[in-house]
Amino acid sequence: MTVTPPKPASWSYAEGFVEEDEVLAAARARAEEVGAVAIGSGGGAALRFLASLIEARAVVEVGTGAGVSGLWLLRGMRSDGVLTTIDIEAEHQRLARESYNDAGIPPQRARTIAGAALDVLPRLTDGHYDLVFCDGDKAEYAAYLKEALRLLRPGGIVAFDNALWHDRVADPAQRDEETTVIRELGKEMAADDTLVPVLLPVGDGLLVAKKEWSPE
Repeated sequence: MTVTPPKPASWSYAEGFVEEDEVLAAARARAEEVGAVAIGSGGGAALRFLASLIEARAVVEVGTGAGVSGLWLLRGMRSDGVLTTIDIEAEHQRLARESYNDAGIPPQRARTIAGAALDVLPRLTDGHYDLVFCDGDKAEYAAYLKEALRLLRPGGIVAFDNALWHDRVADPAQRDEETTVIRELGKEMAADDTLVPVLLPVGDGLLVAKKEWSPE
């Protein structure tokens, strides 16, 4: 069966199906000012849906930016949920805190940690988190997956933004480091019997997998 790809108008309609409000628009403007590429509205809506679906209470985010993805995640999490967000750029996190404040998010619900992800992630608690979202250094995605699987509880979800990487991943002729890492990450997740993966064609691609429940 041949599936016809959606026309650009249909893709745009789907991408903007859940509209962003003024708070998200302001966060996106802050991101643009400092050159932080925020997740698109379609990917953000997918994150909110996933966080809501599993009633996430504890979420880790790699790549704070100016708070766009964090706002989407927090809006899907339980009202007592805590987002732990990591970014090497302290200024980006300052802007994110402004975004959270604009949204009326209590400070205790968003824990910002300034530092390199691969220095911070190993210090977080095993099996404690419901969802791990990665939007940091693409060359480190494979290492993020290893940490995420340690951090997630059984039944938890890991998600990677930019899984299509500007249409480069699907093109075998593209062999730069970032494209290759993302392509191999997808293959690894698809072949892992302990994961239930799916690649969602929202934004620049959102690669998602559920960590299966394992016997005691």
